[in-house]
Amino acid sequence: MPGWIRAVFCITVVLLTLVAASARAQDKIRVGLSSISATSGSIWVAEEKGLFKKHGIDAEVIIIGGGAARVVSSLIAGEIQFSVGGGDAVIRAALRGADGVLVASPMKTGLQRLMVRPEIKTPADLKGKTIAVTRFGSASHWVLQLFLRKWGMRPDDIKMLQLGSSPAMFASLEKGAVDGGAFTIPTFFLAEERGYRILADPVDMEIYYLQNSIDSTRGYIKRNRDQSLRVIKALCEGLAYFRKNKKESMEIMQKKLRIQSAQERDVKYLELSYNLLADKFYNRVPYATPKAVETTLDFIAGEEPKAKGADPKQFLDESLVREVEASGFIKKLYDTEYR
Repeated sequence: MPGWIRAVFCITVVLLTLVAASARAQDKIRVGLSSISATSGSIWVAEEKGLFKKHGIDAEVIIIGGGAARVVSSLIAGEIQFSVGGGDAVIRAALRGADGVLVASPMKTGLQRLMVRPEIKTPADLKGKTIAVTRFGSASHWVLQLFLRKWGMRPDDIKMLQLGSSPAMFASLEKGAVDGGAFTIPTFFLAEERGYRILADPVDMEIYYLQNSIDSTRGYIKRNRDQSLRVIKALCEGLAYFRKNKKESMEIMQKKLRIQSAQERDVKYLELSYNLLADKFYNRVPYATPKAVETTLDFIAGEEPKAKGADPKQFLDESLVREVEASGFIKKLYDTEYR
């Protein structure tokens, strides 16, 4: 091959590589969160520390709010490519024929507690009381129903009130407008310090459910396999960074939770939240817990006939996490000093 042809060929290859790399860097996705919660700490870390961009993903992480049902509706409508919320919503949607699928779960199980007034000492004392949730269809609504079922109670044994967020629920509790609420971190630390009782903790009750599951659609994953793998890599790296970099991760959580104060009390609650997530609740390899999917199917079988006897695996696509894990990528994150 003449020298000048070889030179042209090499230049062409380089240009094509640069164009491909540029195109890859422009891969845009939207990740929708069902609520503002400290449990999204690792996702915010992936966003704020440029880990999505590191893997060629231009990710817009947005708060959709309104609970898991709403964020999954946005997913199915194609307004976002990945949703984050209570996993029961995507399972319900799939049972009704929607294309949604659960692809990862940063958390081993949900992290919420039912906090009530001191005079409420037993589940029976809840009857007729007003209990706050963020939204119907949200993880707080979901776990409250799981508590009631565990106690042999029905949802109509209590009054449920939607208040939008844990801080709003706590404010109503302080004013006497509600008798309790299904709180997440860091609000339940504040509630406990103020003298409210923990009536139910899913960990103590061995209740496994999906909070902050990462959902997508099978069609999107099939059409964008490489992009989806890079999203999972960024999320896994966010988990590793979160666990290894406490100070930076807490700063990001403080920013995203809009905690303006640097008072010792607020920092304490934030640190308690970080410790729970990093030490006990975050998965290194974010597979969804099969027990959590089974919990959902068992619970909704009464209203969704197709849930009865359904195989939990049909609602999961573990192939993305499995491929990332098999590549050694996740092991390397924890075997080396990560900054």
